[in-house]
Amino acid sequence: MSSTDVTHHAADDQGHDHDHDEHGPAPGLMRWVTTTNHKDIGTLYLWFSLVMFFIGGAMALVIRAELFQPGIQIVDPMFFNSMTTMHAIVMIFGVVMPAFVGLANWMIPMMIGAPDMALPRLNNWSFWIMPFAFTIMLSTLFMDSGGPAGGWTLYPPLVLQMGDSFAYVIFAIHFLGISSVMGSINIVATIFNMRAPGMTFMKMPMFVWTWLITAYLLIATIPVFAGAVTMLLTDRFFGTSFFSAAGGGDPVMFQHIFWFFGHPEVYILILPAFGIVSSIIPTFARKPLFGYDSMVYATASIAFLSFIVWAHHMFTTGMPLAGELFFMFSTMMISVPTGVKVFNWVATMWRGSMTFETPMLFAIGFVIMFTVGGLSGLMLAITPADIQYHDTYFVVAHFHYVLVPGAVYSLMAATYYWLPKWTGNMYDETLGKWHFWISTVFVNVLFFPMHFVGLAGMPRRIPDYSLQFADWNMIATIGAFGFGFSQLMFVYIIVKCVRGGEKATSEVWEGARGLEWTVASPAPYHTFETAPVLDAGTVTR
Repeated sequence: MSSTDVTHHAADDQGHDHDHDEHGPAPGLMRWVTTTNHKDIGTLYLWFSLVMFFIGGAMALVIRAELFQPGIQIVDPMFFNSMTTMHAIVMIFGVVMPAFVGLANWMIPMMIGAPDMALPRLNNWSFWIMPFAFTIMLSTLFMDSGGPAGGWTLYPPLVLQMGDSFAYVIFAIHFLGISSVMGSINIVATIFNMRAPGMTFMKMPMFVWTWLITAYLLIATIPVFAGAVTMLLTDRFFGTSFFSAAGGGDPVMFQHIFWFFGHPEVYILILPAFGIVSSIIPTFARKPLFGYDSMVYATASIAFLSFIVWAHHMFTTGMPLAGELFFMFSTMMISVPTGVKVFNWVATMWRGSMTFETPMLFAIGFVIMFTVGGLSGLMLAITPADIQYHDTYFVVAHFHYVLVPGAVYSLMAATYYWLPKWTGNMYDETLGKWHFWISTVFVNVLFFPMHFVGLAGMPRRIPDYSLQFADWNMIATIGAFGFGFSQLMFVYIIVKCVRGGEKATSEVWEGARGLEWTVASPAPYHTFETAPVLDAGTVTR
């Protein structure tokens, strides 16, 4: 039975009555400043994320331009270190997380049959805090003391050698954390309290499940990070010695506190991607998702295990042997539920009536290249091997395979998948496929050589290197500029689709399941004012 077999309290209105002008958006700029509509706020998050994607990407191109050849070419080492630090902070907190929150805002109410998010005013605040925080963060690049230059992990004692801009960085991080926690509380409240009648937990789409679990991870870990950076702040300005060895503190303690946040953060960046891919692959394979229950339990298992593997980032700090063994085995264990997911995606595609529209191409690209990143992560889990790999470009290759052809590809897949529902227009399929293939060629030219220079011993976060690494670095830089500039095509496709094109139907994709495909395209400003009622046979996932 398809998703269109949903019965409604009100006949023929599909849960929305939009003939009244007062139900539409307010006119002018103030619509976006004061809006509490989940679709508007989702749109704001997505556009903000796209702008930050190009800011963070420009920083990456500065890094790669400097590494094109050995020697100090373009920027001085201090600014290079600022670029590596800011690139990471912008991409994690300014691109991937806001984009996923934007998708959650847009899609979760529509997927569960809710009229809006549970806490709409909180929703408005959680967005508008972010541009404010990033303005503060980016302003440090123009201060005399320069931007943060201690890596995205902000390890002491290096980060404590920053100038006065340090306080601005910590202030901005606190605001970003507040935004994330507010957004997460809103998502949890919405999913628990606003599901349509008949929408049980085990009927929820996988995207809703992955975001529910991600929201709990954020609520649990962001305060830990806030505590760690506050301790850094007091060390720097108030004479405490939490992390200063000279005063009896321990810099390794910061690593433990940071990675207790940092490793669940890795899954915060990828679990919503799992939900997106679990929505897209069944649609284009024209089969239900294989092993839905096991996918839910695997997601919950990953979230639980993510709290007990943090010190695998710290094998070189002199950990006791028992600690090394515990974190090695627990890290290997976390690969099992991830492997279950990959198996289920492949099994969903197996013998399906597959077609290869752009969302499906990005989803398949995600599965293949995320698996490459996962396998190199398994290599890093083995303690004696990690002692060799640690702080080399092999680690850079690993996490970029997880986060670029992983998280970023899932965001591109989601954009192509739901863009017709958002705009009412079909995007240009030919250009979308060109975007996929050009991006995929260049993303591998960019990141795959990093495995080789890492295995050969090239350290990460350095502006200069010896001649033996020159050839692969040159190739990686060519890949970086190719991948970066190919994203201009992505922007062109989005803008072209927003401005017009072939009109999309309500279902958009043949075989699409879920409540979001029962409303018109573009989705009306207010959906499900009258809750849909799901009968026992309704398929919503």
